[in-house]
Formats: sequence, structure tokens, C-alpha cells
Amino acid sequence: MPLVLAAAILWWMYRGIDWSVVSMALSSRRCWVWILLSMPFGITAQLFRALRWKMVLKEGRLSVILNSIFLSYASSLVVPRSGEVLRCGVVRRYDKLDFPKLVGSVVCERIIDMVMILLLALLVVVWQIPVFLSFMQRTGMSMGGLFARFTPTGWWVTVLSGVLIVLTALWLVRRVQLFSRVKERLRGFKSGLLGVRNVSNPSLFIAYSVGIWASYYLHFWVAFQCFDFTASLGNDCALVAFVVGCFAVLVPTPNGAGPWHFAVKTVLMLYGVNGDDGAVFALIVHTLQTLLVVLLGLSALMALSLTKIQIR
Repeated sequence: MPLVLAAAILWWMYRGIDWSVVSMALSSRRCWVWILLSMPFGITAQLFRALRWKMVLKEGRLSVILNSIFLSYASSLVVPRSGEVLRCGVVRRYDKLDFPKLVGSVVCERIIDMVMILLLALLVVVWQIPVFLSFMQRTGMSMGGLFARFTPTGWWVTVLSGVLIVLTALWLVRRVQLFSRVKERLRGFKSGLLGVRNVSNPSLFIAYSVGIWASYYLHFWVAFQCFDFTASLGNDCALVAFVVGCFAVLVPTPNGAGPWHFAVKTVLMLYGVNGDDGAVFALIVHTLQTLLVVLLGLSALMALSLTKIQIR
């Protein structure tokens, strides 16, 4: 379903595009120079993530942790969101760490990442309020318009659904607590989840977290210099497009394919870029950066095949 959704959105976006424009853009030396310059930041983002994860785990080989992260992003291109479990499985296999603890630490990581992107989004929204209001109007995301579509029946169904979800979750928790083995697993999960409280160097942990998102932004911003029509827009547009794209990739498609293209193209149009040019930029940048993810995943597979499994 994620693949079908991505394909449907991409087909809808590019169904009438002049592909000679894409070919001409790819033949530009400037495009390739800036794309290649952006690639190291895609790698440093994952290196900082590996260093941060090792701080939380306090054990495990950095090489295994880094390769597990490379592999996790590549696997998510096939089955979205599968990478988070896969990287825990890789570290469990090669370094024999407790799997529930690994999963808990990944959940903790994701919570921290979400807090950081929310803070960044809040800063950018306040800074660029008119642009975001225009974006929501164009995409039909305005809260007023959304709530206006709700009928009284719709409100009741929404509230009852929320109550049922909460009651079901409480029931499941009570059922889970009946099994001592599962309770042990949950203790391991909790240990990983709260592992960030006991990191040896909180300042370094924060620096790694900032480094992850600074690398992600530079990965995008450097690619923003590929074309005259984006390079001339400045940092304001690049930052807005980056933040909107971060939320777009939450839609479970391979590497955000489809929703990311649509979001970035829409932001560029708000800043005066021609729709076709914006679509070409999104297509080229996303495709080549996704290719980097594939190459890193393949290199991780080869590296792990040569890695000895620790015996404990």
C-alpha cells in the first residue's frame, strides 16, 4: 500500500511534465557538483545518530551500530518504518544486546527527534507565518476548513473512537501485565527508553542531536544550490521547505516519496518558483538522495557480512 500510494501521488504530480526539462537539468554540471557536495552531510547525519545511540546503549561496537542504521534506512525504502526494528535486530545479532532495551532506546531517540523538529517548526512558523498560512490554504490543511467539514455525527464518531482507543489500550496493558515474561521484556524496554537519563556526557548528547538535524538541513540546503531558481531564494525558503518536507516524510511511503515531492514543490511555488521547475527540483534531489541511502545500505550489507558475531 505505501508503494501504491507513493506511485499514485508521483503519477498525479508528474503526469503532464515535459521530461526534456528533467533531462536538461540533469545534464547541468552545476547540478551534479552541488548534489555531490551535499552527499557527505547525508552520511554525517547517520554518523551522529550512531554516536548518539551508542551513548544511550553504553555498549556495542560503533561499526555495527552505524551499519545497522545505514541498513535501516535502506530497508525502509521497501517497507516503510521497518528499519527501526531491523537495526535493533542487527545489533542484537552481532553484539548480543537485549532486544527490548534496543527498541526502547530507539523509541527514546524518535521522541527526542520529534521534539527537536517541533521546536524547529515552531521557530520557522513564527518566523514565516504568512508563508505557512498560504501553504495551508493551498493544500486544504487550514484547521478552520477542516473542522467546518465535520457534521455533528462526525464529531460524535470521532469522540467515541477516541474513547474506544483509550479503553482498548488500557485493557491491553492490563492483559499484558498478566504475563511475567512479557513484564520482563517491558522492563528491558523501559530501561532503553529511559537510558538517555544516564548518558555520561549530556552536553555531547545534545551536540550529537543538533549535529543530526544540522546535517539533514545542510544535506538539503546544499542541494538547494543546484539551480538558479532555488539558489536565489535564500535561506528562508530553504528552511521552510526543509521543515515542511520533514513532516511530509511522516506519511508512510518509501523515504517520503510523493508527499515530500508535493510539499516541497508547493513551498517553492509560494516563493514564486514555476510549478514545473519546483517539481523537477523535488524529483532530482529526492531521487539522488534516495540513491545515497541505497548505496549506504549496500555498503552496510557488505561490511556486516565481514563482521564477526560476538559471543557472550
